Formats: sequence, structure tokens, C-alpha cells
Amino acid sequence: MWKLKLSEGNCEHDPWLTSLNNHIGRQFWEFDPNLGTPEERQQVNKLRNDFTENRFLTKHSSDLLMRLQFAKENACEMKQLPQVKVKDEEEISDEQVVSTTLRRALRFYSSLQAEDGFWPGDYGGPLFLLPGLVVGLFVTGALNAILTVEHRREMIRYLYNHQNRDGGWGLHIEGCSTMFCTALSYVTLRLLGETMDGGDDGAMEKARKWILDRGGVTSIPSWGKMWLSVLGVYEWSGNNPLPPEIWLLPYFLPFHPGRMWCHCRMVYLPMSYLYGTRFVGPFNSLILSLRKELYTLPYDSIDWDHARNLCAKEDLYYPHPMIQDILWGCLHKIGEPLVKKWPFSKLRHNALKTVMQHIHYEDENTQYICIGPVNKVLNMICCWVEDPNSEAYKRHLSRIKDYLWLAEDGMKMQGYNGSQLWDVTLAVQAILATDLVDEFGSTLKKAFSFLKNTQVREDCSGDLNYWYRHISKGGWPFSTADNGWLVLDCTAEGLKAAILLSQLPADIVGEAIQENQLYDAVNVILSLQNSTGGFASYELTRSYAWLEMINPAETFGDIILDYQYVECTSAAIQGLKSFMKIYPGHRRKEIEACIEKAIEFIESKQQPDGSWYGSWGVCFTYGTWFGVKGLVTCGKTYENSNSIKKACNFLLSKQLDSGGWGESDLSCQNKVYTNLEGNKSHLVNTAWAMLSLIEAGQAHRDPIPLHRAAKVLINSQMENGDFPQQEIMGVFNKNCTISYSAYRNIFPVWALGEYLNLVLLPSKNC
Repeated sequence: MWKLKLSEGNCEHDPWLTSLNNHIGRQFWEFDPNLGTPEERQQVNKLRNDFTENRFLTKHSSDLLMRLQFAKENACEMKQLPQVKVKDEEEISDEQVVSTTLRRALRFYSSLQAEDGFWPGDYGGPLFLLPGLVVGLFVTGALNAILTVEHRREMIRYLYNHQNRDGGWGLHIEGCSTMFCTALSYVTLRLLGETMDGGDDGAMEKARKWILDRGGVTSIPSWGKMWLSVLGVYEWSGNNPLPPEIWLLPYFLPFHPGRMWCHCRMVYLPMSYLYGTRFVGPFNSLILSLRKELYTLPYDSIDWDHARNLCAKEDLYYPHPMIQDILWGCLHKIGEPLVKKWPFSKLRHNALKTVMQHIHYEDENTQYICIGPVNKVLNMICCWVEDPNSEAYKRHLSRIKDYLWLAEDGMKMQGYNGSQLWDVTLAVQAILATDLVDEFGSTLKKAFSFLKNTQVREDCSGDLNYWYRHISKGGWPFSTADNGWLVLDCTAEGLKAAILLSQLPADIVGEAIQENQLYDAVNVILSLQNSTGGFASYELTRSYAWLEMINPAETFGDIILDYQYVECTSAAIQGLKSFMKIYPGHRRKEIEACIEKAIEFIESKQQPDGSWYGSWGVCFTYGTWFGVKGLVTCGKTYENSNSIKKACNFLLSKQLDSGGWGESDLSCQNKVYTNLEGNKSHLVNTAWAMLSLIEAGQAHRDPIPLHRAAKVLINSQMENGDFPQQEIMGVFNKNCTISYSAYRNIFPVWALGEYLNLVLLPSKNC
């Protein structure tokens, strides 16, 4: 049976594992053949079977294996808090109904908290991540050593569970089939031991038919071409160039990779190394067979030059502009032949050496976790290519389990090594909104400890300019201290949460955070404001929007630059405003000037219909919550701000007959508000809309929409105090969704907490 391990390093058995804070926040799964009673194993199998039977109706797992483990280790008692259901809005006027719902929710959610203060959970969703890992381990010869039989069984389960009815796989678990993920998932299953005719109901045959019916994998997008080339089932000559020499260019050029969004440059960095070396993994009978299975023509007769620019229509979110095709054509036909000849071959040698230096820098400054799963696997392969026996490669292997998550749908690769810090900052604010601090002080105390232990305490090593890194001291990461990458909104929300908790009695939540740590957080936030007034996600926006013309990833939008976002800018405003209330004299003029410019940025990004587009959540309900919150924090109201008035009108116009809100991820792709299929309400969208309207004073104008929404949240609570997992609510790069599994617990609590204390109770006292 599998067991979730928390904040463990196992350094005695793994000398290649290092940590900055004794692995606080780490989460990984281990298999123990002796664990569990027959009844418990039967229960696990039932959960798995139930998911498989309903996989086309419910695409998202509910983290039931983790919940099963916590129910055994940290049982949650609900006998004194019976479940509440509301028949009509009038019943909500009894605040006891809401407070009981909140106590039940927090009692349950507290039982899922780790001892060191974070909430573990699933951060999966994208389906192109796991294939990269399996390919990487296969070509470096470590597949069976790292992935046990049990690992491989659960990965196979996961892939089959998320295969669509038509035989293909989507970019993410709720997406329509794409060539990118169908081809990679098929290949992954073959590498994991599945036969050509494997799977129930001809699953592998259906997948292969889906691929061949669309002309074979020559039309796979560029990232897929790269992975298949590494594996040896696609030719490097069928890829558009990724020359490592670009890293030798002077930084003042606007297209220097050091100016790109960190996620983009950290992926294309190792890609350029593999392209520059034309690395191909070992050749065997399986590779030979895949060369036959994936194509409609004999492998040796394929026109690879023609295949460079092919992309299946199902995958084409960002078509290449003509200028890009001209650029790649020139590099392919002129540049690449040149660098193969002396003396230009020396340039390639120096470029590859420089690229490896940057790869090692990223690895060492993230304890080999790396900024994300794609560059983590690519960096690992590059380290192996450089030296198969290197210490760097061994350290990479030790961190693979940090990205693997197990649920009733199988084992997946997460989009980060978790969302630990982000979830804690939001959970703290949600709990505080309920005004139940005395009852849940121990939960807050553990969360506060995690916040303090996860703040980035030092900048990265060496000359930051040389490595294209921003200062990071004082920031907070998205996940753990070992990941190390400062994220702007995580820093701002971390600052907010730390200040709120520091105002509470130390005997309840522990010692306040040190002032100098707050000063450091403010310093790094101020350093990240762009000239427009907006804030990006990790760093300053370093180049021009026209550079997106060379975005080579047909599947994703807006990947070249670290653009400025309403969510990040609003979070920065809120964090700085919270700080000013407690420390009004510290850098006051700078903070006030920063906030003034940030407000202008937020107002400039409002859509004509009153909404804000959300870039990291689904979608307009998410962006509008941040837009409204940022403006209200600065004194804007429904009465004095047309932006607030328009936002409220927008939200009210989208409220469903049920009383809730339910927004589809299609809103993100198409940039037009789209309801969920069947006009279903969604707990998280409903909570975001409620929070926005409450902030904007809706209770004073007409509280009925809030009563109706509260009814939806209250009646959705489950018998054990949990809330159901519904459609996926996270997104990145416009076109790919990702799981924020804690949102189902955090945001209903936050919305109902504010509803109780800012809507119901004040109305009673009038």
C-alpha cells in the first residue's frame, strides 16, 4: 500500500539529497508492501474502481487516498456539529447555520494539515508532464531503477483513466484530444511495458488509430518533436532550430534569452543543449517498433524538412507568424550547416559549455528541484549526457519523487513540486475571515511556522546579472524553500498573511515574524514593479511584447515574456497596504508611489464589460476578484469608482439561476466568459464572485445575490465537512489548466467567513 511522506529527506539512505530547511514542505509517496489491512486495501481498490467507472463524467480526482490516510492518522470528529442544509434564503438569516458550516469545514480541513504547517495535495492536470519524465528515465537507463513496478502500474492506471472516448489524450485532463499528448501518452505506455494491443476495450489500438488517422506524429507540435527526437523515434532534422549560440549573444539585444520569462528560458535552455548535441537515446527493438507504429509512411522515406512546420489542427493554439517560419528556415538551411564546420564549430562548443553552466546553476540553486517539471527532466538528461556518472545526475534522480503525486486516478507528475506556500497564505486568510481564531489557533500556529520557515532568506549565489536572476531575499516561493524561486504574488500574499498573524497573541499563533524579514519582503516587491505600474509573476518584464512573434510553442500563448498581471499587481497592492498599516514610516513615499501606479495599471486592464481577465485561474471571476480587491484596498468604492460599479454589474449579470457562478476553462482559451456545460455552478467561482461583491459593498445595496450564493456553498458541504472536487480551476499560458486541489476547501470558507462577519452579523446589529 502507498503512504504519503511529509517533510522527510531520508538523507541516511540518500546522500545526494540536500535541503535548506530540513525538507519542510516536502511531499512524496512511497510504497510499502506490508502496509494496510485487507479492509483498507479493499477500500483503496474501491476508490480506484469508482474513479475508473466514472472517468468520463468526473475527470478530476478528489485526493481520496490522501484523505483516507489522514482519516486514519488524524480522525476528524463531527458528532457535535451536524450537517446543515438550507431550503431557502430566509433560513440563512440564522447565523448559526453559517457558523456551523464554517466550523465543520475548518475542523475537517485542519485534519489534512501536516505537522509542519502546510496542506499537501495534488498539483497535477497537464498531461504532457509524465511522458517527459518517462522518456528522460528511459534514455538515461534509469527507468526501472527509479520507477518500481508499483510506480509503473499507477502511471499506467493514470494514463488510461485520462484517455478520451475517441482514443486520444488532451493537453490536460479535461481537454479535447491533441496530437501532442496522444502521441506522448501512447509512447509512454509502450515504454512502461504496455503492448500494441494493450488496455481495456482496445485502448492502445484506439490511440494509435487516432494518431494515424491524422497523418502520424509528423504533425506533433514542437515540444513533442523534441521529446520524440531525444527518444529516437523522430529525427532532429525535423525540428526547427534551437541553437545554443543564442546564449552567447550580448544581453542588450531584445531577443536575448535572458530577457525571456524564466519558465520559458529555463525550458529552452536544456532544449538548446540537446538540440546542439543532437542527443538520441539508446536504440533497441522497442524504438524500432515505435518508428513503425507512429507513422503512415516508412520512417526512412519521411520528408523531415517538410515536417518541421507541421502541427495538427487540434494542437494549434498559437500559429507561427510568417516571420517565424522565415527565421527558422534560414537558421535550418544556413546557420546549422555553418556551425558544423570549422571554425564555427568552436562556437557551438563554447555555446554548449555556457548552456551547461547555466543548467548547473539552476540545479544547484534549487536543490535539483528546478523551477518546474519540464526543465527538471531536461536538465537531468543534459547532466547525464555530459557525464552519466556525475553527481549532478544522481542528485536529479533523488528529487524525482518530489514531482510525483498519487490519487485514486493513478500516479501523475505535478506542475511544480507542489503549491504548499501559496495554499498556506490563502488558507490563513480564509481562517482569519471566519473570526474563529480561538478555536483554530493551533492550525494557524502551524501555518505561521511554515510561513516563517519557507521565506527565501538569501539571494541566489554568484553574480545575479550574469545568471539573469533577480534578487530574491525576502520573497516567498510558490512551493517550498528548497525550490527557491521567488514568486511575486506568493511574496505579497505571504507578506499579508505574516502581518495578519503577527498581530495575534503569540500564545495562540506563535512568535511574530521578525521586522527585518518583512522589510526584505517589501524591498523585493518594490524592486519588481515595472514602469507601467504592473507586476509580473517572477521577475521584471525584460523585453517587448512583439517578441511573442517568435513563440515557437504552438500549444501555448504568451510564453516568451513575463507579462504583467492583474492578479500579481493586486496582490502587491494588498501586501504593501497591509505593511503600511503596521509600519507607516518605512519607505512610505516609495510605497505610496508604487501603489498609485499599480492602481492605474489595474484600472487600465479592466475589460469593457467590467471584468478582468484572470491569467492564473478560471478566469474572469478570478481576475475580477483580484481587480476589485486591489482597488477596494486603496479606498475605491462602488460610489466613487466606475471600475468597481462596472465589475459588480458584470458579476451580477453572470449569476446563475441556482445562485452560484460556474465558469469554464474555455473562458481562458477564448477570452470570452463561458459558463460551465449545463450552466452548472462551481464552488470556487461562486466564492470568488461572493468575495468580490462583499468587498464592493453589495450587502448595503442588495444582499439577496449574496444570500443565494451562500446557500449554494452551504448546501454543497459534504457529510464529513469536506467540499466536493469539481472542474479544474487553475490555468497557465491561456490554454492549459492545472489543479489547485485546496481551493475547494479554502475559498468556500473564505467567502462564508466574510459573508457571516461582513453581511449577516452587521445586518443583525442595525
